[in-house]
Amino acid sequence: MSAIKKSIGKKISRSVLVSLGSLALVGSLGLGAIAQKSNFGEIKVSSNPVTVTGTTGGNTSLSAIAGNKDSSGAPCIGFGDPTPDHTMTLTKKMGRLNLQVDSKGVDTTIVILGPDGDLRCGDDTGSKKDASLEDNDWKPGVYQIWVGSMKPSIRQNYRLTVKS
Repeated sequence: MSAIKKSIGKKISRSVLVSLGSLALVGSLGLGAIAQKSNFGEIKVSSNPVTVTGTTGGNTSLSAIAGNKDSSGAPCIGFGDPTPDHTMTLTKKMGRLNLQVDSKGVDTTIVILGPDGDLRCGDDTGSKKDASLEDNDWKPGVYQIWVGSMKPSIRQNYRLTVKS
């Protein structure tokens, strides 16, 4: 076999392995996370706390993306981009997580779609208009996170802090 054929064969073999690995990964993530990249990157909860940044905005109703209410009855409101702002990967079960948006007082919301389609939504924190969400029993897997604004197309920089 010529050197060119061997090289092509190795490349094809690697492509097949990568494709098969991707299929296995997609199958394990659940339908909601199949083709979703995020606007501002991935959150890896390995240290405490983790802070990432992004910009709110978009014309898509977050309730149209995720649903009107989460499992605890909290409303899923606000507007954002159809693509999640962040993805968060948990490699093990987490007891309690707190997610806090700091947008310098702009009225923000947060919507989180979990690996099994579990939905969590948050809005104002006490008297502040910045969104927050605190909940228990986080399963391992990939979570899609949207940080929205209460009005369509509002662009506002924010920091999102995740801590256990």
